[in-house]
Amino acid sequence: MVYLQGGPGFGCPPPQEAPMTQVILDKGYQMLYLDQRGTGLSTPISAATLGLQGDVHRQVDYLKLFRADSIVKDCEAVRKTLTEDYPSELKKWSIFGQSYGGFVALSYLSFAPHGLREVFTTGGLPPIGQTPEQVYRATFRKCAERNKAYYKKYPEDIDAVHGLAFHIKSKGGLQLPSGGVLTVRGFLTLGRNFGMHGGLDSVHDLVFRMKRDIHQFQFITRPTLSALESALSFDDNVIYAVLHESIYCENGASKWAADRVGRSLREFAWLSGAPQSASSVSEAPLFFSGEMIFPFLFDIFPELEKLAVVADDIAKYSGWPELYDLFQLARNEVPLYAATFIDDMYVDFAIAQQTARLVKNCRQYITNGMYHNALRGKTEDVLKELFTLRDDPID
Repeated sequence: MVYLQGGPGFGCPPPQEAPMTQVILDKGYQMLYLDQRGTGLSTPISAATLGLQGDVHRQVDYLKLFRADSIVKDCEAVRKTLTEDYPSELKKWSIFGQSYGGFVALSYLSFAPHGLREVFTTGGLPPIGQTPEQVYRATFRKCAERNKAYYKKYPEDIDAVHGLAFHIKSKGGLQLPSGGVLTVRGFLTLGRNFGMHGGLDSVHDLVFRMKRDIHQFQFITRPTLSALESALSFDDNVIYAVLHESIYCENGASKWAADRVGRSLREFAWLSGAPQSASSVSEAPLFFSGEMIFPFLFDIFPELEKLAVVADDIAKYSGWPELYDLFQLARNEVPLYAATFIDDMYVDFAIAQQTARLVKNCRQYITNGMYHNALRGKTEDVLKELFTLRDDPID
């Protein structure tokens, strides 16, 4: 069983720290946690390592090789090496894709199904045939719903978030431990956690800590700033920031699609500039954005700042090859078992259902009782349902 982590741009956890490890071993599998290229122990990408490639144009060309199609080729090279001396019936392997790992799994089914015995995904049915704009219109809608849930759970944060925005603006930004300066817009990207189990609570905790610091000291303390930076920065996972929109691109450029879509929505009008501070709790709440990546993030965080020109060139690139083979998926013979979450903030449920209809031999466990990170948050529950799909056929 090969595990493909979400992302893009995140390495696998150490096996002993991954809650699914023991469950998979108990099912009789050997387990391989494969760091996708550019992550973990697989030649990780940073501004410095990328700089070894040469000028900006060489760096951009290098980064074009880090999408799902290339990851599938890596997987096949590893599989063939590991199984070289295996009997023919054992040369195929199983794969498990979480989130973006599921996107990679569908590319695998498209281009190298001969290497696969079975496929499992959690929150990982990609938006096949959708433009980046269509994807972000859907995910912004779900993000708005999660904001409403947040402020319903923590109504006191309506006033608190406005007050923090005013504080940040009045200080000309917050100096972060890494050296970056956090703006109001940067602060309002905290909502990327809203789609996770416990995500509403984690954002509230940061808001509460910031508010408490200002009340006690009239400034935000370093421990709180460190926690805030940890929740916001992609400096240790630059692939996510630089290539995030490209995972939705086939034969076209993204052109910072999330930024363009968000600016057109009333709830996220702050993307066009810092919002005005509220004078009372009756003011409309400030909505946080989700997992979207915006150009201004490359002005805030030091590592991303070094890659701003590279990221902009990637956003303008229109020559992306196709990531999925619709003909192959329509005649797919490899069993696909997918856990799909109705309230997924990152992988829109309606779009996921369109994808499921494109893939032969796709069976789903669909629930509104789990969120996107159920594999970590409710490991045994989601794995039980996936293996029930596999072991209890309805026909």
